[in-house]
Amino acid sequence: MENISCIQDSFLVREVQSGNQAAFEQLVHAHDKTVLRLALRITGSQSDAQDIYQEAFLKVYNKLSGFRFECSFSTWIYRIVTNLCLDHLRRNRNRKDNVAIEAHVEGEEYNLLNQVPDNRLANNPEQQLLGQELGTHISCALQRLTPRERMVFELKHFQGMKLRTVGQVLNTSEASVKNTLFRATQKLRFELAGFTKGKNSSMTQRCAS
Repeated sequence: MENISCIQDSFLVREVQSGNQAAFEQLVHAHDKTVLRLALRITGSQSDAQDIYQEAFLKVYNKLSGFRFECSFSTWIYRIVTNLCLDHLRRNRNRKDNVAIEAHVEGEEYNLLNQVPDNRLANNPEQQLLGQELGTHISCALQRLTPRERMVFELKHFQGMKLRTVGQVLNTSEASVKNTLFRATQKLRFELAGFTKGKNSSMTQRCAS
């Protein structure tokens, strides 16, 4: 499926380079959700995500004539988006009023580091509250990572990329990506350990009473 998408992208890119504007619209349609999704996850703001989305596709449009097929189009557009997102993270890292990423994006945060609530307790209000609190705590923990650690973790776990692909997107080696991911995961585990320990202790006390 991925190879088919790459072939389709390559065909559309060549069409755009030949002056076919409709082909560019098809490229946008094929990748717009992915671009917006990543921008929204990083910024936590609809307006900021839309700004990055618009800027990303403007860059794509302006630079597409020079695309040389040295990597896949999807890798190339991810590289553009991640650079814009990294700039955003660096600009906002020290802002005290930085808005947290919404913790309810398709429940992804609940799968992070195997912190998955029991589905049999889905209708339990206490479990739902715990899940919401966990999602919020994870969002805060992610913001404590460096911009590069955050981006590597996002691309690997939330965008589902292989480490080799993450390296291509960030223009670095797979070994470097592995080291960055290890640091990010260790930091997140440390941040989440106190939260889960406190919640488990609280739950145990409630059960014993």
